[in-house]
Amino acid sequence: MMLPLALTMGEPAGIGGEIALRTWLRRAENGVPDFFVIDDPMRLERLAARLGWSAKLRRIAAPEEAAAGFGDALPVLPLALPRTPEAGRPDPANAAAVIAAITTGVDLVTAGRAAALVTNPIQKEALYAAGFRHPGHTEFLAELAGGATPAMMLVCAELRVVPVTIHQPLREALAALRAEHIIAAGRIAAAALARDFAIARPRLAVAGLNPHAGENGTLGREEIDIIAPAVAALRSAGIAVEGPAPADTLFHPAARRRYDAALCMYHDQALIPLKTIDFAGGVNVTCGLPFVRTSPDHGTALDIAGTGKADPTSLIAALRLAGEMAASRARHRAAG
Repeated sequence: MMLPLALTMGEPAGIGGEIALRTWLRRAENGVPDFFVIDDPMRLERLAARLGWSAKLRRIAAPEEAAAGFGDALPVLPLALPRTPEAGRPDPANAAAVIAAITTGVDLVTAGRAAALVTNPIQKEALYAAGFRHPGHTEFLAELAGGATPAMMLVCAELRVVPVTIHQPLREALAALRAEHIIAAGRIAAAALARDFAIARPRLAVAGLNPHAGENGTLGREEIDIIAPAVAALRSAGIAVEGPAPADTLFHPAARRRYDAALCMYHDQALIPLKTIDFAGGVNVTCGLPFVRTSPDHGTALDIAGTGKADPTSLIAALRLAGEMAASRARHRAAG
């Protein structure tokens, strides 16, 4: 039997608790693998009672207890919050507990006591008071993993995309684009596709930056000076890769059948097609870590927190994908 998945609390004033409860309530119909939540059981009990949901909780002392009775109650590894959360209003007093949930989850997957880490969304502004100094989850997890070089991959049933530059203003992202960044993202993505997605011969497509991929330099030279050399380097490394390709023709159904993941030059170039194809079911995957990590591809949704309106589809997809990736990684490791 596979180890259970570890799910962090995320921002306690956001929708993380609601989607965790609703995911457990829909576990059977959606084939959700066994998981436990690193959270404050009292806040989850209050939340379930307020929303009128018949979600049973069971406090556990260790991940090894999660599988027993998962069908009867949601296992919770207790982590107390100093203050009772108020929906929609993040409290810096709870920031240390939010961070502790992440570090606990990393410790458990690193120790082989959980199969993978799934993280609920955080509200970074509320964490800065507790000393959080990272742009997001990805960079924090990379540090906890000993300084690993990560790459963000967004996944839905019909598309995988990897943004080479991520959370930067567009002007800064374009100025910072380098061939070595594209090469690093391509290598990490290809390795992840083989190890975590069981794709024996991964195929990558690389998007151009400018309209029509620069039209041979008449609409910009980034394709000639930066992207094409990176594609050539990836191909020399034995990776099946094509590009740079015009981004406006890279994501229609016939084009998507020609590759397993697309490398995109900036955040929105990657996320707009994925969210257009599957807005509710997208999953954020951190490639390049020594453990599997997924997350819902949405934020804390403070505006609807506590109302019971939050859609758990992305969390369900994140848990299912984490289970599949962990199983694939285990098979890959066993095969040597």
